[in-house]
Amino acid sequence: MIRKNGPWTINERVLKYRNPWIEVTEDQVTRPDGKPGIFGVVKMEPGVSVLPVDDAGFVYLTDEFHYAIEQDSIETVSGAIDDGETPIDAAKRELKEELGIEAGEWIGLGLVNPFTTVIKSPADLFLARKLTFSRAKPEGTEVIKTLKVRFEDAVKMVLESKMTHGPSCILILKVKAYLEKQTLHSR
Repeated sequence: MIRKNGPWTINERVLKYRNPWIEVTEDQVTRPDGKPGIFGVVKMEPGVSVLPVDDAGFVYLTDEFHYAIEQDSIETVSGAIDDGETPIDAAKRELKEELGIEAGEWIGLGLVNPFTTVIKSPADLFLARKLTFSRAKPEGTEVIKTLKVRFEDAVKMVLESKMTHGPSCILILKVKAYLEKQTLHSR
């Protein structure tokens, strides 16, 4: 199974671990300098992150304990894209499940690869507007508190490292740039 991967050559790939959400492989490689080596890769299901913003300038964030980091984390709505699902459909599903919010307007703000060295975990980013509210229906693994904060305070949370989830931070800063651009164009 020898194949090129950029300037690297993968000589052999061994699956070390797999569950429904992640896969860990170890590659025997020839490095760009010609020397032999190994490279471990963690692949996660592709995901989405969504920032709902209401007409009054409030955003709705999640506050949830996350097992891997062993603490609560304030984030935008985020989750995996299910098999056969488009990123926008996953964003709509996750927003309704986690916060009970539906949106009449969806704006795609690109893709982020939060940790590119050894983890493959792309996330599509969305701004959701024209919101309607109902009851959240989180999964059994989720205990989510909804945080309603002014958008400016969410930006401050990112800048002060009170929010550290990569896709959430990038999404909030992208929404800030998007909204500023919209304001300039409406003048």
